[in-house]
Amino acid sequence: MGIDETKGPVSGMSLIPGEKSFLLDLAALAVEAAVRGNTPPDPRLLAKKKGIEIEPRLVQKRGVFVTLTKGGNLRGCIGFIEGHKKLLDAVVDNGKSAAVGDPRFPPVSARELPGLDIEISALTPLVTVEGPENIKIGRHGIVLGFQGRRSVFLPQVAVEQGWDLETTLGHLALKAGLAPNAWQEGATFQVFEAEIF
Repeated sequence: MGIDETKGPVSGMSLIPGEKSFLLDLAALAVEAAVRGNTPPDPRLLAKKKGIEIEPRLVQKRGVFVTLTKGGNLRGCIGFIEGHKKLLDAVVDNGKSAAVGDPRFPPVSARELPGLDIEISALTPLVTVEGPENIKIGRHGIVLGFQGRRSVFLPQVAVEQGWDLETTLGHLALKAGLAPNAWQEGATFQVFEAEIF
């Protein structure tokens, strides 16, 4: 599997609307359970309760991020770049971590729950590209590698911030603890696409 330059994510990987809705419900329950100190939801029990068939798309191993926002501001974002876990299990893990495990923010409190918005980004596999000229802002998420350090931005980050490619790469370098121009010589670049819902 990879990125088809004409069609975006490989056909067959794309989630259908009912699956996206199910994953959002799952993430919301995982966030609430984490905040309240309860056991995380069991994806398979929830699917049975909702009458959702667990199709191969839901159990494929995909990178996935869960992003929490409150009033349009980031409140937590945790994910896996690569597919180490089945998608529905990774959504539960990352929903929990985004709520109480993002080191940039204090844990989400119970009183914040009604005001949270949840976004899931289900990723395509990473593809190595020759250089920055092969990166398309708004389409590609980017993994920058340099001297043993790595940083990542989801495809929507640059668009939301209004950054061009050079600015995005400078911020990626800073995120990796590097000088903002470190990406210009000797860095490696990988890209991915995301189904964002």
